[in-house]
Formats: sequence, C-alpha cells, structure tokens
Amino acid sequence: MKAVQIDEAKQLFIDDYPMPALGENELLVKVHATAINRADLLQKHGKYAVPPGASPILGLEMSGIVEQIGANVANWNVGDRVCGLLPGGGYAQYVSIPADLVIPIPEHLSFEDAAVIPEVFLTAYLNLFELGKLKENETVLIHAGASGVGTAAIQLVRELGAKSIVTAGNESKLAACTDLGANYVVNYKNEDFKTKVEEITNHAGVDVILDFIGASYFHQNLQSLTTNGRLILIGTMGGIKVNDVNLLPLLTKRISIIGSTLRSQTLEQKIHLTNQFKKFVLPLFTNNKIKPIIDSVYSWHEVNEAHSRMENNLNIGKIVLKID
Repeated sequence: MKAVQIDEAKQLFIDDYPMPALGENELLVKVHATAINRADLLQKHGKYAVPPGASPILGLEMSGIVEQIGANVANWNVGDRVCGLLPGGGYAQYVSIPADLVIPIPEHLSFEDAAVIPEVFLTAYLNLFELGKLKENETVLIHAGASGVGTAAIQLVRELGAKSIVTAGNESKLAACTDLGANYVVNYKNEDFKTKVEEITNHAGVDVILDFIGASYFHQNLQSLTTNGRLILIGTMGGIKVNDVNLLPLLTKRISIIGSTLRSQTLEQKIHLTNQFKKFVLPLFTNNKIKPIIDSVYSWHEVNEAHSRMENNLNIGKIVLKID
C-alpha cells in the first residue's frame, strides 16, 4: 500500500509501506479520508512519542469502507461505511482497527464529514462530560473555540443546555463560534478573558474550563473558576512550566485540575468512550442537531500544504485529507 512518510527535512511524502496486519478482533478498512490533528504536527517534529504498538504513520482518525473482517468479529460486514479513532496510521490507504472502536457513518454524511468526527468529538465528550462532569445550566470556558475540538465542544455544550464562553483570535473565528451556539465570545488578542468572565458571570466564575493553552493561561484560568470548578488541561500550546503558582485558590474554591490526552488512553478506555459516544452523541448527528465542521479538504498529495495551514492557525474546524 501507499502511506505518507516523513523525510529528514520534516517534509511529508507518499511512498510504499507494508500493509497492516489484521487481528482476529479487528477490521481492515480501505481509507477514503483522514483529518489533521495537532498531534500530527508534533509527531512530525519528534515531539510526540508514538504509543507502544501503534503505527508510526501519522493520523489519529479515518473514514472508509470495511474490506476484511477478523475471525472473531461479528456485527460488521464487508462494504460497511465506518469511521473511527486510531492510535496512528490514518495517513495511509489501509488501516486495521479494533472492531469495538468502529463507528457507523450516518447515511447523510460523506467520508470527508465522517473523517473529522472521531478525534474531536470523542475528545470533547470525554473532557466535558466524563471528566469535567459538566451539567445543564452550568457555564464552561472553551479556549481555542475555532479549533476542531473547540467547534465540537461548543455544539455539545449547546445540546446539553449549558452555557459557553469561547475564546478565539479573530473576528471570523468568533463569528463561526457564535454561529455554532457559543453564548459569549472573547477575542483573546485584544480582550482579557478573565475580565470578560467576571463581567459575564457577575464575578461568580465558570464551572469548567477546557484549555489547550497551558502555562500562559494558568493563573487566569484559576481566577476564572467558581467554587468546585474544574480545569481540564488538554494541550500546552502556551508552554508547560508555570511560575509563582498561588495554591490558595485551589483550597478555598476546591478547584480540580485534570490533565487529559485521548491518544494515551488504554484500549478498554477507548472502547468505553466509543460506546458512550455511539449512545449519546451519534444520534445527534443522525438527527442533524450537530454537524462536523470542515475547514478545508486537500488531496493527500497536498499534505504539506494542509499541515502548513494548521501550523499557521488559519483553520476554523478540521482540515481533511482525501486518500485519493
């Protein structure tokens, strides 16, 4: 088969690669589309270790058609349209995936639509609801709201009946967040989000923060949380080391800080999460209450250009690669 590979200059190219083995509990899927995630950019530059046993090929999600079925697999057929979360291997013509991680594609969605669902919607669901325990009528602060995870989180919060305050860096991104149902938007480049949170919540603070930024937002995040608030850290785009931390707010406001990555979850945890997703979130796609947000679609022959778009923070939603 063909797969995207990385040269010494950190440029991507397509070349021959061995076909993945098919386990007895797995499906072999012919990939039609995959999507770009920031973990791909980090892995390309040697800053994100591949989990043990995972494919070294980039790509944490895919959509395609089932080509072969493992000996112990039931309930799936050759020809089924599926998508799913991967530990790696999505930038390729074929992937093998545990059957319990596979999600059926709703009839009205294309392969491009389906390719952008697994990573961001499972990440948003895990962190908002499983870890963050977000409830109806609570308020969540979502940083990087125009990102893939951000656009997924805004829609899930809206459907739950909670309120969202969303940060983004330009007016087009803020407008996109508003269109998806964000209750309040903040341009972090010319507004202080802590001050805006105080204004919006009448100094009460938010219940949950979904944060991709890390160190540079840490102090403001703590100040923006209410009593029993939960800070969910899922990225460190703003650095990893925090200076002069005042621990007192953690005690007086009983704040919880939870670090979370989806890729490092065990297979059993991912299966549980996939089952929860299929039960609670997949029907929202089927009923057109939520939708995948696609920024742009590239042929995988244009993979370097697609990566450049994300590296320059130009995307609103997800960037898709067609495996054509």
